Amino acid sequence: MYRILWLTAAMLALAPSLQAQDLMDWLHDTALPSHESQHSDAGESDMAELLTLEPGESEMYPRVSPDGKYLLVISGKSRKPVITRRLIENGDPVNIVSEHDPLALGSIAWHGNDNVTFLSYRADSLGVWEKPVAGGIIRRYQRLDGELISPVVLDDGGVIAVRLRATSKRIGTSRHKISTPGFDNWEMRGKQPYMVYINKHGVELELAAGMNPSLSPNGKRLVFSMQAGRSWHLFMMNVDGSGLIQLTEGRNIDVQPTWSPDGKWIAFTSNRNNGFREGAHKSGKINWDIWLIAHDGRGLTRLTQNPAKDGGPSISNNGRVYFHSDRKVSKEERNKHQVKSRTGGFHIWSVALPARVS
Repeated sequence: MYRILWLTAAMLALAPSLQAQDLMDWLHDTALPSHESQHSDAGESDMAELLTLEPGESEMYPRVSPDGKYLLVISGKSRKPVITRRLIENGDPVNIVSEHDPLALGSIAWHGNDNVTFLSYRADSLGVWEKPVAGGIIRRYQRLDGELISPVVLDDGGVIAVRLRATSKRIGTSRHKISTPGFDNWEMRGKQPYMVYINKHGVELELAAGMNPSLSPNGKRLVFSMQAGRSWHLFMMNVDGSGLIQLTEGRNIDVQPTWSPDGKWIAFTSNRNNGFREGAHKSGKINWDIWLIAHDGRGLTRLTQNPAKDGGPSISNNGRVYFHSDRKVSKEERNKHQVKSRTGGFHIWSVALPARVS
C-alpha cells in the first residue's frame, strides 16, 4: 500500500488563509477503512465502452460538467482542432465552444455548469477569459503576464496557474508556443513548471513545483503532479500552498489527476504497470492506463487494462470515468457509430468505477 508521506507545511500569506491542520483534519474525517489496499478490479478486461467516434477525427481530454450532463472535448479534424460540447449519454456534439484559439485548447475548463474559462491572447495580452458554454458575451476574468498554462479559477477572484521557466536561456512569451495538447501534456522540455497563485490585483506567490493542477470540488485543495528524477508523483496541498503531502511513490509516472465529484477519490494517468521497464522507452511499449487512488493515499486501483494509451481521465457523478485512448475500434463499434472510414487516433471511452467507489 502506498502510504502518505508528510513533507512540509509552508504557510503563505494569502486570503483566505488555510491552516495545514485543515488538510489533516479532512483526511482523518473522511479516511477509508484501514483494510483498503492496492487492488486491480479490472480483471482480464476493463469493459471500457466507446463513446465518441467521428469520421477521420480524434477526440481527446474529456472534461465532465459539474452536473454530469456534458463533456468538453478537444476534437481534431484535418489538423484544425476545436473544442466541442457533447452529451455525456451518447457523445453526440451539441455545439462548438471554441475554435481558432490555440491557447484555449490546453486550458479550457468548466466554471459552473453554464460557463467555461480559458487562456487567450485576445485583446493583445495574455489573460483568463470566461464565456457561456452555449455562446454569448466573452469577458476577461483576469489579465496575466509571462508564460502560463493550466489556469485554475478560484472563488476569491484569484487564479492558480503553472508558470513555465526556461532552464537554460530566457524564452519570451509567444502566442504560438502552445498548441494542441498531446498525450504527454506534462512534458515541457527545457522548462521548469511552478504553480503560482495570482490574486485579483495581480500579486503573485509561488506555491510549489508541479504540473496538471486539479481543484477539489469544495475549492480548498489542489492535487497535482511533481517530477522527481525520471518519475512523477501525485501531491496534494491546500490552495495557499500549506499542508503539502505526497500521495504516490515509486519509479512511475503518475500524472493528469482529477477529482471525483464527492472529493474522496482521484483518477490519474500512469505507467506504473511497467514503470521504467528496461528498454520500454526505446521500444515505445510503455503501457499507459487509468488508475484510481483515495484522497488519503489508500485504495490504489487500476481501472483500465489495454496495450493502448489511456489518459486524460475525468470522473462523472454517474459512476463512470471518461478518458481518451487510441485503442483499436472494433468493426461492431464502427457499425454502431455508423462510421465506415478510418478510425485511427484517439477517441473518448468510459469505464465503470469499482462498486466500493460508486
